[in-house]
Amino acid sequence: MDPLSHVLKLLRPESYAIRGLDAGGDWSIAFPAGEGIKCYALQSGTCWLAMDGLDQPVQIVAGDCVLLPRGHAFRFYSKPDAPSIDAIPLFSAFEVGTVAVVNGGGNCRGLGGYFTFTGLYSDLLLTMLPTIVHFQRDTDKDALRWYLERLMQELHDPHPGGVLIAQHLAQTILIQALRLHVLDDSRQGVGWLFALRDRQMSAVLAAIHDQPGQSWTLESLAALAGMSRSSFAARFNAMVGESAIGYLTRWRMHLAADRLCQFRTPVSVLADTLGYASESAFGAAFKRVIGQSPRVYLNQVATNHNAVSGI
Repeated sequence: MDPLSHVLKLLRPESYAIRGLDAGGDWSIAFPAGEGIKCYALQSGTCWLAMDGLDQPVQIVAGDCVLLPRGHAFRFYSKPDAPSIDAIPLFSAFEVGTVAVVNGGGNCRGLGGYFTFTGLYSDLLLTMLPTIVHFQRDTDKDALRWYLERLMQELHDPHPGGVLIAQHLAQTILIQALRLHVLDDSRQGVGWLFALRDRQMSAVLAAIHDQPGQSWTLESLAALAGMSRSSFAARFNAMVGESAIGYLTRWRMHLAADRLCQFRTPVSVLADTLGYASESAFGAAFKRVIGQSPRVYLNQVATNHNAVSGI
């Protein structure tokens, strides 16, 4: 499995409130700040996006798709001085998987939704992304068009099982958009997500993600990349933003935290499967990365879960 798939599997994105929008006349819809990634695509018409963290509004035209990963408040509108409608009561009046109509519709049609993560470390992905990811090149639109048209069809012509199909299509659109972002050389950055563009670094990251329990060393990872030890170490650090062994350790501990919380996997099993010779060595690495011992961490997660659940 490739690194992006590994991270998304660990984070377990869930789609919520996938709805269409059909707006007419002068309109403006304000969305509050919130967690997760928002994803919107415009099927027809033109509108503008204004958001905290952006210096200028961004024009969105038919076929464009935007990801908003930072949780800022934002507003879509046709005219800047149009009275704003609160998005929460507006869309709450329409069932999930249906189309919200504003001012009779007819001028601007699109769809959107947001994705939250049930996994523990959404920052593994979200910190790699800018305030807005705007897909407006023809090649990107072509890559997303089929999924968008199929999703719009499910929303406009509902059939049994349509809500579930729409949710799966929405997740596919999210993954496809992230893939396009990764492969776009014009988008610069430092981190594991950007390093996937590099053939040698991608091979190393894939090996770390596929075999986290392997006894990797700097030498063996450099050999996998076909580079000298020193050249590999410098290049990995420059592209990913941390050392190769540091990244390996951090990935192991994220996996350990997930397995500890999801499956109550014993520490002895985690230590053995993640490449540690003893529980004490594993525990020291866990505390260094996560900030707590495995036992304290598990107790805290359980306490937080019970508080949220009202237990």
